[in-house]
Amino acid sequence: MRYRTDEGPNAAYPYSESMHQMLSLTMVIAIVIGLIFIVAGRKGRSLWMLVWGSGLLILAVAYLVADFVGFI
Repeated sequence: MRYRTDEGPNAAYPYSESMHQMLSLTMVIAIVIGLIFIVAGRKGRSLWMLVWGSGLLILAVAYLVADFVGFI
């Protein structure tokens, strides 16, 4: 049995537009979760929550900026 290969106008783009929107939504949710971790880490005096939330926030914002600029 032969399977159809991806040949055509969209062969260069492995992700569809809906997948791109899902990744962007995931980054927005990651920003919210990162902010919650930062607040919880400061109030609970938990260093790992503060570091984890900060890293999550930085990476999610970096992804959205790179996407906006057209790097991704």
